[in-house]
Amino acid sequence: MMRLEDLLAELEYSIICGDTDDAIVTDVVMDTRKLKPGCLFVCITGANFDGHTFATEAVSKGAAVLITEKDVTVPEDSDTVIVRVEDTRKALAYISSAWFDHPAEKLTTIGVTGTKGKTTTTYLIKHMLENAGHKVGLVGTIETIIGDEHIPAENTTPESLILQGYFADMVKAGIDSVVMEVSSQALMLHRTDGFIFDYGVFTNISPDHIGKNEHKDFDDYLHCKSLLFSQCRTGLLNGDDKHLKDILKNSTCETETFGLSEECDLRADNIKLVNGGSYLGVSFDTKGLMDDAFRCDMPGRFTVYNALCAIAVSRHFNVSAEDMNKALQSAKVKGRIEMIPLSPDYTLMIDYAHNAMALESLLSTLKEYEPGRLVTLFGCGGNRAKDRRFEMGEVSGRLSDLTIITSDNPRFEKPEDILDDIETGIKKTGGEYIRIADRKEAIAYAIHNAKKGDVIVLAGKGHEDYQEIEGVKHPMDERVLIDEIMHE
Repeated sequence: MMRLEDLLAELEYSIICGDTDDAIVTDVVMDTRKLKPGCLFVCITGANFDGHTFATEAVSKGAAVLITEKDVTVPEDSDTVIVRVEDTRKALAYISSAWFDHPAEKLTTIGVTGTKGKTTTTYLIKHMLENAGHKVGLVGTIETIIGDEHIPAENTTPESLILQGYFADMVKAGIDSVVMEVSSQALMLHRTDGFIFDYGVFTNISPDHIGKNEHKDFDDYLHCKSLLFSQCRTGLLNGDDKHLKDILKNSTCETETFGLSEECDLRADNIKLVNGGSYLGVSFDTKGLMDDAFRCDMPGRFTVYNALCAIAVSRHFNVSAEDMNKALQSAKVKGRIEMIPLSPDYTLMIDYAHNAMALESLLSTLKEYEPGRLVTLFGCGGNRAKDRRFEMGEVSGRLSDLTIITSDNPRFEKPEDILDDIETGIKKTGGEYIRIADRKEAIAYAIHNAKKGDVIVLAGKGHEDYQEIEGVKHPMDERVLIDEIMHE
């Protein structure tokens, strides 16, 4: 329980009705299903609902306090305290921080924003810091990690109430640092308000998440990304990104840059592709703030940026180059160019690439390694835009030596109909392909017909461990399928 005045201490507000002097709050909620006597209910205006319309229900269920940003109707005889603020989402962040006793102040906080590379970079940072003896929590697209507990993610960045709860659990678990993905939506919706990040990280930016219920245009998307750098003490940014000045336009933090150009404070030089048979990677030297040699067992130029980003953060924790290298050569990110070592004769990997842009970037990178054959296995989700199917088919047909079309999440469509659409795209290219609707059979075909020097990509599912068919999510993890295939 907490005094209402303590929860509101960092907010500007007005009291519409009721008395705050002796008000005690038993819980903080934003979900009407969790209403209980004595709680503080924050009325959030969302894309598909408005918490203000549940004000009467909240009062009837015993809410002690309502936090509002517009007028609400409640029974005249109610003794519920109604507090008016300018923005209830922002208020929720500050109230949540106070409710959990400001846990972020007891952690070293690292926030990573950008269009690409957030997930991989956060895992690399986590592994580097852990190699140096830190206990590190993680919040991101795939999961939240608190010690040995792995919590599947619903959003890249959770709502502030959930996020602050995670921070509090991390403090209880003896964790000293947390690295997290910070989405543009989270910054726009104030999910990371209520505390200051020790380090803010910018990977890159390109048009994404633009449309209904997201960002109205690229300028809005860019602006939201830039908000992190007025909410952190030190900013570590990709100095090669052409939008760097825009990202820093309203920044209040100290800054460092990383990248490949001479102007960057930490830069990569002498970049080489590494083909280890069962894995593909890169090696490079660092110049500027660090002069060392590194190797990362993930392929591509973008991997150099992800690695540089993690190095830029970790040097602030006095992590040695040796410990950084250990992380770069051992860290696995589930479903992000995840190498599955089956044979020294060919390379097998799982990746989340599930649209044409991501698939083209991945396949173009892999072709630089001059594989004997580039074999791409993928499907497309049902009840989604058909254009994605045509586009992915065309990309794979153009860049792959062999495409294996299979099922992804058919949802309420027939898998064969989805395969027909993908095939339409491939036929524009004349690329070689085969159709195998059952994903396990398709993977088995790829493995059993692998040739020396092949690079085989299982694309689209990534970290997902299910297949959605007619509204039901059936267990299906490609790692499990591969293991079954190898033992059958």
